[in-house]
Amino acid sequence: MPRYLILTLLLLPTSLIAAPETTSTSDHDLAYSLGASLGERLRTEVPGLQLDALIEGLRQAYQNKPLALSKERMTAILSEHDAQANEAAVQAQTEQLLSAEKRFMATERARPGVRELAEGILVSELQAGTGSKPKAGGKVQVRYVGKLPDGTVFDQNQQAQWFNLDSVIEGWQVTLPQMATGAKWRLVIPSAQAYGADGAGDLIAPYTPLVFEIELLGVAD
Repeated sequence: MPRYLILTLLLLPTSLIAAPETTSTSDHDLAYSLGASLGERLRTEVPGLQLDALIEGLRQAYQNKPLALSKERMTAILSEHDAQANEAAVQAQTEQLLSAEKRFMATERARPGVRELAEGILVSELQAGTGSKPKAGGKVQVRYVGKLPDGTVFDQNQQAQWFNLDSVIEGWQVTLPQMATGAKWRLVIPSAQAYGADGAGDLIAPYTPLVFEIELLGVAD
């Protein structure tokens, strides 16, 4: 072999000298991969599924053969399954949210200087008041900041504002009549006395306890 040809071969990139063999995907491997992918998903979403029936339905539908069940029957079955799955997902999420609320309230309850009202509302006095207390159904003038459990401010008003007591959340209706004018309290309100299972739009998720710092500036009938 001429020397220049040997030198040329030595200078070629390794990838051109010994390119790896490419193997085409076989029909068997493709089918197996699709089946494995489907199986992993169904194992999570539908545990306890009867595999023989699954394979039978898959085979008959894929081969365009007559099916053992009518379209109407299968539609009803799948709709019922979806409804049950959605209900289970909602229940799991609800339990998770209630558990998080329980942990948060326990932590807040253990803070120094906290007292608990009968409705489970936690109160810390930041500033004593000496004036009149609101009457049920009366009006209150307040400044306040509202926070989520993670400290995110979802509402605040640093300008004095009047509210009718019967127009605010239950946690305020319970607590404010116990405050004297001039007082400033920190409240931790359980979700049952706030926005409960419905939440409040995109701001407050269901079953979210709320933290308020409220300063009572005035009262009126």
